[in-house]
Amino acid sequence: MDTCTASAPGKIILCGEYAVVFGHPGIAVPAKFRVEVAYTPGKKDWNITWEGVTGDHKKSDAYVHAILDACAKQSAIQPGTLCINNSIPLGKGMGSSTALTIAIARCVFGSRAESRDSPLQIRERILAIENIVNPGNSGIDFAVIWEERPVFFKKGQPTKPIELSPTIAEALKHAVLIDTGAPNEATSELVTWMLSRHVAGEPEIEKAIHAIGACANRLLSGEDFSTVIRDHHRAQIHIGIVNTKTQSLIKKIEQEGGCAKVIGAGGKNGGSGVVLAIHPEKKILEAVVKEQKFSIIASHC
Repeated sequence: MDTCTASAPGKIILCGEYAVVFGHPGIAVPAKFRVEVAYTPGKKDWNITWEGVTGDHKKSDAYVHAILDACAKQSAIQPGTLCINNSIPLGKGMGSSTALTIAIARCVFGSRAESRDSPLQIRERILAIENIVNPGNSGIDFAVIWEERPVFFKKGQPTKPIELSPTIAEALKHAVLIDTGAPNEATSELVTWMLSRHVAGEPEIEKAIHAIGACANRLLSGEDFSTVIRDHHRAQIHIGIVNTKTQSLIKKIEQEGGCAKVIGAGGKNGGSGVVLAIHPEKKILEAVVKEQKFSIIASHC
């Protein structure tokens, strides 16, 4: 039988982590890392193979089966071989789970009559699967990964693709992604934790969430990119998802004239995930990262 292929990128949130859950806007861009899936139907059972960044195979396979089960609830799908080649860092706030959901669903639906559905119908079908396998998601990951272009996102409103200002686009050309290690908590755990603190009315949380929520409109209004990113980082510290080592890293980057922020959910314990760092001189960033004992996973975002 014919093989169906599909792929999806990871994502980088420029601003809006957690705030988008509470209805504030956010801005995200696709990452250059991708997951590629090839699906060949025609077996009695599923055969899943991995290449590239795989992590724990048992957990990864279990997640794939959860996606396939969600697809099967919409319509019958035939088991077969799924070959997955992933370059998106796992568990570090770059949208690897959502990208995999989209790529797999595009494959299994694209091989059937459902491929005759309109793009909007296909999107809604796959979004329903995302909501099953990633319950409680804010929607911003799905929006930017599906569009594969910068988006302005606000919960409950249509996704708005945008053109980044020349200043921001140029800044991202000089950006690097720094791996600070995976957090000990899953994103869903962290979101639940943040929701509970919001419900409890913690003043510090309310203030920080509003500060993060204001950043998207500040960027769109043309405010200095570095200033907005620095303010965003301060708010992330206040909500408790940037560990002390990552704070030290970003402080040094700022002292050298750059700016940086965590681009995902961060973490209470363990690492803070991936940091987006921006400085016109890449060598300066490289020196800081080496001094702070971290590693660069990508340049030119």
